[in-house]
Amino acid sequence: MIVRTLKDCENSERRVVSETGTWESTRMLLKDDKMGFSFHITTIYANTETHIWYQNHLESVYCMSGEGEIETLSDGKVYPIEPGTLYILDKNDEHLLRGKTEMKMACVFNPPLSGKEVHDENGVYPLDDTA
Repeated sequence: MIVRTLKDCENSERRVVSETGTWESTRMLLKDDKMGFSFHITTIYANTETHIWYQNHLESVYCMSGEGEIETLSDGKVYPIEPGTLYILDKNDEHLLRGKTEMKMACVFNPPLSGKEVHDENGVYPLDDTA
């Protein structure tokens, strides 16, 4: 059994802050835990916009608090995000994530992240293909 607290993870190397200053993510479950997915609590800062395009990962995101929106770049559709909203990037959707207020999000990635990933210039996390 694996048991971790958010507080303990926030005070460890599992907390990653973006260089762009738009988000931070506490990676509570990672590839090394061998569960087949990773689980993160991510904070999207207020009044920010982040370009994201997970070409190598599928992601589910549940908004626990705050308000914002997500815009899919393929069709320009904008979807509001508020507590209780779940969005699923099931087609590697390129998108803009906007925080109107600070948002706390619970995120699940498949394949799992190994822990230190940050978005590259295209909004992509690299694929970690190590066994």
